[in-house]
Amino acid sequence: MAKDEGYSVVSDLIGFLNASPTAFHAVDEAKKRLQSAGYEQLSERDDWKLAAGKKYFFTRNHSTIVAFAVGKKYVAGNGFHILGAHTDSPCLKLKPVTKVVKGGYLEVGVQTYGGGLWHTWFDRDLTVAGRVIIRQEKEGSTSYLHRLVRIEEPIMRIPTLAIHLDRTVNDGFKANTQNHLLPILATLVKAELNKAVGDNDSTENGPQNDGKEANDKTGSKNAKHHSLLLQLLASKLGCEPDDICDFELQACDTQPSIIAGAAKEFVFSGRLDNLCMSFCTLKALIDSTSSDHSLDEETGVRMVALFDHEECGSDSAQGAGSPVMLSAVSRVTSSFSSDPKLTDKAIQRSFLVSADMAHALHPNYMEKHEDNHQPKFHGGLVIKHNANQRYATNAVTAFIFREVAVKHNIPVQDFVVRNDMPCGSTIGPILASGVGIRTVDVGAPQLSMHSIREMCAVDDVKHSYEHFKAFFQEFSHLDAKIAADAQVS
Repeated sequence: MAKDEGYSVVSDLIGFLNASPTAFHAVDEAKKRLQSAGYEQLSERDDWKLAAGKKYFFTRNHSTIVAFAVGKKYVAGNGFHILGAHTDSPCLKLKPVTKVVKGGYLEVGVQTYGGGLWHTWFDRDLTVAGRVIIRQEKEGSTSYLHRLVRIEEPIMRIPTLAIHLDRTVNDGFKANTQNHLLPILATLVKAELNKAVGDNDSTENGPQNDGKEANDKTGSKNAKHHSLLLQLLASKLGCEPDDICDFELQACDTQPSIIAGAAKEFVFSGRLDNLCMSFCTLKALIDSTSSDHSLDEETGVRMVALFDHEECGSDSAQGAGSPVMLSAVSRVTSSFSSDPKLTDKAIQRSFLVSADMAHALHPNYMEKHEDNHQPKFHGGLVIKHNANQRYATNAVTAFIFREVAVKHNIPVQDFVVRNDMPCGSTIGPILASGVGIRTVDVGAPQLSMHSIREMCAVDDVKHSYEHFKAFFQEFSHLDAKIAADAQVS
């Protein structure tokens, strides 16, 4: 790939990241890109009428998206070539009752989502984004709409305590996530002076509370949330505060994603884990099916599945632990044949690349990596191994993925966690065990994983995209040469 073309890929990633402060927005951005590339949206509630050579996608909960392109030579029972990633990242999600008033401040109640580096959320310029359910009255009838929202400007902050009030803080900063992680929205007095806070807020200029009183008083929205917050959301959505029925919002950093470093070799951004892999897999699918003849010789189905809730275990209706992937494989197969046995046949012919960011060697903590397995920036995708199946990679799946790299002269690396450290996991083992599909776990190397601000290398974004695209183009031919379970005479 030429240098200019490579930077075009990374610039495209920056646009994707800046458009995707939440999983909902990431799926919405993916949906727009797929539709622009000629992919047809399906609904899981409807019957599917599919055709060879065509391209489709569906969403679940608007936080998980599955896209696929059916080869022109596909027949029922042939395999699926799948890239899987996840759309969620550790964050602070707003509680059902967000209204907190303490010490004359309006604060916003949040709960921790996933395993974040929570100390990195202090002293950041924060805002909120997510989805809102809105009531709409029209011609005497009421309907309820799902709308995405994002307030662009900083409206909140979690301040640290001055060192003068905690002289031991540099001996080890440890925040209490219940008491210390509440963003400040405004002061009560300024909100009242500006008449931005309604009557319910002004009644709180008495006993301090952590939201319990508001929850006990009434079920109204103003009892649950600051009027100021509701007014900001309503203004952005173009509705009245009373039209907001419910929401799923999270705190977000307002600092944009950028290409940075003295040599412009890094990406500085939030949510690289795992929107970087979500972007690279999605772009690989779109670009590998972009021409009129891309699918002419394809005998399988090329698929990308981007799941929600990986950071909290994947056990949800839209997580990798749900039947969503198995259902997709089954429904595509049954669209071309009524023989139920062909789904099992298709699964055994399929292959999943579970793509989730990997741990690059940290120059200040080199002892945290095993001596012979130290993934580095610019070294390409990392194949992850774990004997205890925290990663689903085995010799066959690693070989196949590595051979794709060899054929296209793409660098690739290996990672094994130290024996004296616990190993993380991915959607790979969940899907491998739940679906029965061959799986390799991979990811681009990064630093500061689960921080509010992470970093990776520009080169590895390019290598990841190239490797995933080559996987779609090469897998059918390469897999025909593999005989791991075949009878040998």
